[in-house]
Amino acid sequence: MDNLELTFLIIWFVLIIGTAALEVVTMDLTSVWFAIGAVFAFILALLGVNVIVQMLAFLAVSIALLFSIRPIAKNYFRTNIISTNSDRLVGKTATCVKEIIAGSRGEVKVDGKIWTAITHDDSNIALDDKVEILAIEGNKLIVIKT
Repeated sequence: MDNLELTFLIIWFVLIIGTAALEVVTMDLTSVWFAIGAVFAFILALLGVNVIVQMLAFLAVSIALLFSIRPIAKNYFRTNIISTNSDRLVGKTATCVKEIIAGSRGEVKVDGKIWTAITHDDSNIALDDKVEILAIEGNKLIVIKT
């Protein structure tokens, strides 16, 4: 085993440990895929495969897992999402009952209830303007003028 092969064995091992530790700290399901890619490259390095092939395998496995498995895993592990009936408001049209000035809160009425609202794009919304509800953030609606 020459110096280059030994160097890459160490690099892959450090990448495995480093990216796994980063995943434990962030819990974002991003760096774990690079840890798995580094495991593949480490195994190839142990088998004496060319360094270029190791790097290509690392990149291919990491990127493939990141874009194929991560979305599925994020849905599966999604936590602290509380489903409420207010979710049904997204996409509905509301009427502004208290002017919304860029950067501040106003109020809109939807389904007979008054909600605090802010604009999505920092535009001003006048009294009686119609708005579309884009999202709910905490106890306020994110709206855009229709």
